[in-house]
Order: sequence, then structure tokens, then C-alpha cells
Amino acid sequence: RDLPRETQFVVKEINVKGLSDKDRREALKEVEVLKKLRHPNIISMHEAFIEGGNLNILMEYADAGDLAQLLHNARGRPFKEERVLDLFVQICLGMHHVHSQNILHRDLKTANILLTRQGIIKLADFGIARVMSSETDMAKTMIGTPYYLSPEICEDRPYNHKSDIWSLGCVLYELLTLRHAFEAKSLSALILKIIRGKFSPVSSSYSREVRSLVDSMLQNSPAARPSIASILTLSFLK
Repeated sequence: RDLPRETQFVVKEINVKGLSDKDRREALKEVEVLKKLRHPNIISMHEAFIEGGNLNILMEYADAGDLAQLLHNARGRPFKEERVLDLFVQICLGMHHVHSQNILHRDLKTANILLTRQGIIKLADFGIARVMSSETDMAKTMIGTPYYLSPEICEDRPYNHKSDIWSLGCVLYELLTLRHAFEAKSLSALILKIIRGKFSPVSSSYSREVRSLVDSMLQNSPAARPSIASILTLSFLK
């Protein structure tokens, strides 16, 4: 096994014992998606094997936790804009590669964005990713973490890459404010808030450009949201 030296790995186990052929194919989907994705800001997969009723996936280990932990450890002290944008641009570079392969992440959230001690972002958990058969294909399954769900998923409308942009907007908002863009005490109330698209403004201590970017990513209409490629052309992110 030609594995990079001095690299740490983690084995993700997916129980496939007793699964139907269809469900087993779903379990294997993560492997196929990860195999396709080779990028410095995406967790790399090295091999997969079925043993003892488990599908075992050997993947790169990120040794500094995830963004959710980073936000928790901030204990209410906001990050400097420079720090936020460094993290955000890395996430965008990873997502640009994902979208360039016609793949949707579909579960982008702070807990699925990992970090190394060198400060490198690694996107992870493509367990519910979907390989799009074409640019215009619209996925129709309602999945994802409630706080980061796009309005179109909440309303059970077809969706595409722009749904990931909404989730990414929620992540950027969280990096700037240390709280979710949309919060409620019940799922139904949360969905209503998301569909209405009303959220508390980001502090004016951050630049007008970054606040406008959040607003553009959290537009109710998917067509009004920027693509990853267009976000990466913004001068203040370079």
C-alpha cells in the first residue's frame, strides 16, 4: 500500500451488514465521490474495503478539529476579518473544485469543515453528496442540517449548486457573528425563518464588502446568488 509517509489517517466505518443492494450502493457513493475529489482543501480518500459487514474508508486525518469547535472555543470573541476571509477563501477553493466536478456537497456546515494545525481547511463528509448528471440536473431529496438548509430545500423545490452557496453563506455568517443566521426553537419555526430569509445584520465593524457578500449568498432566489467562481473573483478576497 503506497501511502504517504508521516501522514495520519482515520478509518470511517459504514455498517453495510444487512443492507439492501440499493442502500449498499448509497454507502459506496461516498467512496466514489471522495475518489473523484483531489484538492488541498478536501479530505483525501486513500482506499476502501468491506470487512466484517463494514465498509471501511481510509482517509486523511485533519489534526485540529473543525470550524464548529473553533467557533465554540472563541467564547464570544469575534474573529478579525482577515482571519475569517482566510478560512472562507480556502472553503471556496475546495467548493469550487467540488462544483467543477458537477458534485453537490449538500451538507456543508461548520462541523464538516475540518482544520489542520497548519491552518489548512479540509472539506469533509460527502456522505450525502450527489454527482450531478449535468449542470441543469436538479436534485430533489430533502437532506442536510436544518440550520444550513436553503429555502428551496425547505419548500421541497428542485435545487442545484446554488443550494450549497446558501449553506456557505450561513457558514460565512457564523464565522462573522459566532451564531447561526437562522435559529428557532422548533424545526417548523426554523424553516419559516429560512423561507422568509430574515436574519440579523452582520456587525458594521466588518467591511461593507464582506457584509454585502453575506447578503448576496443568502438571497431567497437561487438565481440571485453568486456562483463559487464569481465569489473567487471578488477583489477583496484576493
